[in-house]
Amino acid sequence: MSKNKTQTRANGGLVAVVVYDGLSLFEYGCAVEVFGLPRPEMGDEWYRFATCSAEPGTLRGVGGIQVQADGGLDLLSKAKTIIVPGWRSIDAVVPPELCRALQKANKRGARVMSICTGAFVLAAAGLLDGKRATTHWRHATALAERYPEIRVEADVLYVDAGDVLTSAGSAAGIDLCLHLIRRDFGPRAANQVARRLVMPPHREGGQAQYIAEPVSKRSSASLAPLLDAVRATLGEDWPIVRMAKQAAMSARTFQRHFVNMMAMPPGEWLLIERISRARVLLEETGLSMDDIAVQVGFGAAATLRNHFRTRLGTSPGYYRRRFSASDEH
Repeated sequence: MSKNKTQTRANGGLVAVVVYDGLSLFEYGCAVEVFGLPRPEMGDEWYRFATCSAEPGTLRGVGGIQVQADGGLDLLSKAKTIIVPGWRSIDAVVPPELCRALQKANKRGARVMSICTGAFVLAAAGLLDGKRATTHWRHATALAERYPEIRVEADVLYVDAGDVLTSAGSAAGIDLCLHLIRRDFGPRAANQVARRLVMPPHREGGQAQYIAEPVSKRSSASLAPLLDAVRATLGEDWPIVRMAKQAAMSARTFQRHFVNMMAMPPGEWLLIERISRARVLLEETGLSMDDIAVQVGFGAAATLRNHFRTRLGTSPGYYRRRFSASDEH
């Protein structure tokens, strides 16, 4: 029997996580939980995991726990993916040896990824120059001011710039890790790991980092039926006026409550839902592009293709060929 494509599509290779004195344990834990645990159900091509020390001497994590690395910076020369899980302080100097090792690894083709303040390490190494990047919203202004050549996006969960990836505050690191699995092994593998983590299987990188202000239980309850109704009828037109009427609010009040609750405008949420549903249909059905476009509310295949190129950087056809659950070797 042939193996499932999500297990054989790619070789995850070595994931090397940089550890340092003052290690941010939550960010480090995100990398370990996703890439460092044994997952025999994923097959022989799954990721291998190692830790490399950014500096000599005793390393301690926040809270006093001592960390023993698997090796030094030489491990980076063997890694396919390198993760910098935070940094001890945005004002702390990044060792030149670490910068050179990251530069060399990235130049030979390794992907380099940061979680939270780890973006400052990538910035110090010059790996973010001319690229889009993010970090924790509290430090985004500092990153932009210190490194004006970086296009800092302060209000997103993560940014995938190809061979360099950055995530926002702590928990967004898990979203980026799952995104990387989806990119390497497809949606089924990412969903399987997400279930073990009791996490949503996929959050768009462009989603806002945080909700601006608390939302009352009444507001949440009043919008929940609307969200369910829209998801159930994505093929229909859902202008603001119709959404507001469904939620029993004026258009102005509805838009304000929606942004407070979802951290994005109604139109943006609707677009994400339609793209998300289109992805599922591409992965799990043999429906034509026109039929999918109609079912999710885009109307025509050309519109579907346009949104895929804009939001996902690919075409629906390529996406289906890569991620179709029925496709096997």
